[in-house]
Amino acid sequence: MAFFSMVLNWAAYGLLLLLIPLAVAFLGYCLYIKYIHMKFDHIPGPPRDSFFFGNTPTFLAVMKKGDLIHDKFLEWRLKYGPVCKINFLHTVLVMVTCPEATKEILMSPKYSKDSFLHSGLFTLFGQRFLGNGLVSVRHHEEWYKQRRIMDPAFSSLYLRGLSGTFNERAEKLMDKLTELADSKTDTSMLSLVNCVTLDVIAKVAFGVDLDLLNHSSPFPRAIETCLKGMVINIRDKFFAYNPMNRPFINEVREACRLLRHTGAEWINNRKAAIQNGDEVPKDILTQIIRTVGKETMTPEDEEFMLDNFVTFFIAGQETTANQLAFCIMELGRHPDILEKAKKEVDEVIGMKQEISYEDLSQLVYLSQVLKETLRLYPPATGTTREVVEDIDINGMRVPKGGTFIFSTYVTGRMEEFFPDPMKFDPDRFHPDAPKPYYCYYPFSLGPRSCLGQNFAQMEAKIVMAKLLQRFDFSLVPGQTFDIMDTGTLRPKSGVICSVRHRNHKK
Repeated sequence: MAFFSMVLNWAAYGLLLLLIPLAVAFLGYCLYIKYIHMKFDHIPGPPRDSFFFGNTPTFLAVMKKGDLIHDKFLEWRLKYGPVCKINFLHTVLVMVTCPEATKEILMSPKYSKDSFLHSGLFTLFGQRFLGNGLVSVRHHEEWYKQRRIMDPAFSSLYLRGLSGTFNERAEKLMDKLTELADSKTDTSMLSLVNCVTLDVIAKVAFGVDLDLLNHSSPFPRAIETCLKGMVINIRDKFFAYNPMNRPFINEVREACRLLRHTGAEWINNRKAAIQNGDEVPKDILTQIIRTVGKETMTPEDEEFMLDNFVTFFIAGQETTANQLAFCIMELGRHPDILEKAKKEVDEVIGMKQEISYEDLSQLVYLSQVLKETLRLYPPATGTTREVVEDIDINGMRVPKGGTFIFSTYVTGRMEEFFPDPMKFDPDRFHPDAPKPYYCYYPFSLGPRSCLGQNFAQMEAKIVMAKLLQRFDFSLVPGQTFDIMDTGTLRPKSGVICSVRHRNHKK
């Protein structure tokens, strides 16, 4: 009996020794959170839902309902002002909508992308995703090395030479639409333009023919799955601890592996062509290989190349497809704007099939339509930066240690910057209209602005011009105009349209 008593005493003593450091650690964590609160609580913002989780429960509730967190950001901005604090666990996010501060911070190389977002992009549930690719790499020096190597693949001279490929891939969409018009079959325009933009990036950037309009492929679903996983990985840090979520997590990991395995295969084929002395294009794939530039590559070098492959494969396809779908949706809702855009296309392009690089610069009103689409529906809603030093914004002191959020979605829907902001009005971007001052940045701003924006807009303009030239379309009644957040913004309905051949007047 005495022996068992002694064992129990020792067990109790051991448990006490274990609990004391845990209690001290927990107390330290509580004090740290309290310190963070005290440091930032002078900045206005929504009240915390809880001491430990901050506003995270609100994020999760919005996601669960299928609503848009960016609308909640807009609501908070209108209520709390141009410098607004949001607590995400023990991280403080400071949403900034002042044009002057936006200019100062985004145009400067000294503000790095934040570590919080980087960790959510580097891996998805333990599987490497964007890693240290051009979009996700944090520090300016590392980014600049990559950007300098990638620039030739996006030069205006090189893009000029791509117009033929853009036309060729867009013609495949026209062939598909001809079939649908002949059979009088309604269709999801989002699905079709997704196929086209993925075809374009595969061919133009990587030299691979996918022909997704006529052949099934696992890539569109893999990209969508990765992007959904990315949103959850960033906004719900407890998702992975729920056993009920294991099937989706495994699906995300498998999608990441598919993209990276495909990238490895395409990279190895291109490297073999280079080593054999074959002539290769100065495209994105060649430039990705040059970012390492060694004959003997380490496994980490291989992973780094795959980071940029996945970055360009997704970024070069998803955002343009969503912009096109939103543009078609808004033109379907505004027949007067649609007719004006058609008239311009008829005057500039006429009936010719090949749209030249020079033609694009004359499609001024179509450019305005595409820009207005990006104002209301920016597929990439904004960007973040690390608060590296104390800074005064609009009379508000923001201490270092937090994360700046800049949202073009929020500023694009503010009366302060765009009168009657919910009205779709391409004339806001008329060449003679005043240009938005650091409140419109669908491709970000400054040194970290999107490298592929000219590529994307050239592609979007060719696809839209051909569509307007050849077809009439109308939105099928009964669908919503809601927005879905899957890492990028996309139309929830899929933009279901009835498509008919245009009856050109002679």
